[in-house]
Amino acid sequence: MTVDSIRILLVDDHDVVRAGLRSLFDNAEDLEVVGEASSSEDAMRRTGLDLPDVVVLDVRLPDGSGIDVCREIKTRWPETGVLILTSYADQEALMEAYDAGASGYILKRVDSTGLTDAVRQVGRGEQVFGEILDAALARRIRSSGQASERTDLLSLQEKNVLELLAQGKSNKQIAEEMFLSDKTVKNYVSHILSKLEMTSRTEAATYAVSMAAERKSRYAPEDWATD
Repeated sequence: MTVDSIRILLVDDHDVVRAGLRSLFDNAEDLEVVGEASSSEDAMRRTGLDLPDVVVLDVRLPDGSGIDVCREIKTRWPETGVLILTSYADQEALMEAYDAGASGYILKRVDSTGLTDAVRQVGRGEQVFGEILDAALARRIRSSGQASERTDLLSLQEKNVLELLAQGKSNKQIAEEMFLSDKTVKNYVSHILSKLEMTSRTEAATYAVSMAAERKSRYAPEDWATD
């Protein structure tokens, strides 16, 4: 393994599943399985002992919910990424995983390349949810009816940062475009999330895209009165 290998903890109550995952990850030079757990209790204990970069976690465990485990891991070890790996395409569970602090939600039918890439993304601090989460977040934002009022709290510079977030730009790209330091952009993003009462840049970006689409439809040329 390389010095920069991503350390992985496998949490699943099926021995065969864990063995398959270990074999897959052990064949990648930049991935290293440092521990395994078959229950919620074991998952918490092994996370504290092994200090993994990424916990690959099943939603359903014999002694509790993987979502609860995820929430506890993110509370105790906030730098540890959690990738939910499940057989169930449940949008409610996906939203619960997102709210619990998970960095991704992947179905077990994913191919080996897709799974290893997802682990690498989570290990880099990125999120792996896909368009289904974007749609769910957009619906939640629209139903809340409150975020639009909170944008009045944003400064002009924060609004500019939010617009660039909506374009999918990273902090580094935003810093270069706005001639700011990476640290300043990170602070702006933190302030934006706090003022909008959101938990991640993904949610803020989805909100910005949703609001832009709403403004566009509201003022679409075809809706204008003509003589």
